[in-house]
Amino acid sequence: MKILGLDYGDRRIGVAVSDAFGWTAQGLTVIERRREGDDFDQIARLVSEHGVEEVVVGLPKNMNGTIGPRGELCMAFAEELKELLRIPVHLWDERLTTVSAHRTLLEADVSRKKRKGVVDKMAASLILQNYLDSKSQR
Repeated sequence: MKILGLDYGDRRIGVAVSDAFGWTAQGLTVIERRREGDDFDQIARLVSEHGVEEVVVGLPKNMNGTIGPRGELCMAFAEELKELLRIPVHLWDERLTTVSAHRTLLEADVSRKKRKGVVDKMAASLILQNYLDSKSQR
């Protein structure tokens, strides 16, 4: 069963997909958010193309565990996805995933220009991998 991971942002959505066994996450693409609703169409296409049966959306919580305005936007986005796709959509705590993705890319000496293009995809991979790891421990 394949699962799609999303790192939702104002301008871009990082996308990752699991392998068929749900063991590993791989960065897939970054969706540029240009027109209203276009991002939903692209996600629906990816779900269909990859045979995805579940979606995980990163939920940015504050460090104290509360949900702020950014988190509320992600929750509304996840609800819209659930209605559109008619498959399970889960929210997953994404605290520090973007920071971790930036740090990994810096340590790999990736240029600033290239980092901008892949950091969202990498954050989506981290969100999805953390979710997959939690499922395997149950």
